[in-house]
Amino acid sequence: MPAKPKAAPQAKRRARVRKIIARLERAYPDSTCALHHRSALELLVATILSAQSTDARVNMVTPALFAKYRSAEDFAAAEPAALERDIHSTGFFRNKTKSIIGMAQALVERHGGQVPGTMDELVALPGVGRKTANVVLGTWFGKNEGIVVDTHVQRLATLLGLTKQTDAVKIELDLMALVPRAKWTWWSHTLILHGRRVCIARRPKCEECVVNRLCPSSRV
Repeated sequence: MPAKPKAAPQAKRRARVRKIIARLERAYPDSTCALHHRSALELLVATILSAQSTDARVNMVTPALFAKYRSAEDFAAAEPAALERDIHSTGFFRNKTKSIIGMAQALVERHGGQVPGTMDELVALPGVGRKTANVVLGTWFGKNEGIVVDTHVQRLATLLGLTKQTDAVKIELDLMALVPRAKWTWWSHTLILHGRRVCIARRPKCEECVVNRLCPSSRV
């Protein structure tokens, strides 16, 4: 009897990812974006603020910020020095202020003050890259156009043996080829949550990890 053909490496990775997804879904059935928001604009601003900061820190800043600036027009007309003070604790406040005001002015000029729902329109806004656009599209508009690759996603994808890339765009492409499209947004939120709770960078809790048997980096 002829030997059974071996599964291709990519097919094996996809099969392992399906098992990883099943276990993570049981552990985190309700995972969602950690940034507090009530509109696409609030999510867009919060995501810009989250760069080089923590979601917890951003969530401490945004209640007062969103009470003061309620629309794209408000952000577009903001006094830079005042906005810098309002977001100072999130870090890199000068660059973030420039991005938020520029983004808001573009929303007013090009989109009537409304956040657009396409990748091309979002990444054309000042201060908005693909990662930020993916957050807004997936979380607010329910569109799986890509996978958010932040530091947690990059680290866990590498530990799980799903990519050897170091560039965020290339990592995203690797993950998009392995994770079913319907799961792209959920996958990002879940890896971020798992990275914070269990697969902690400095002290990973491999003994508590629900995917430790599927992870080539596990110490268990």
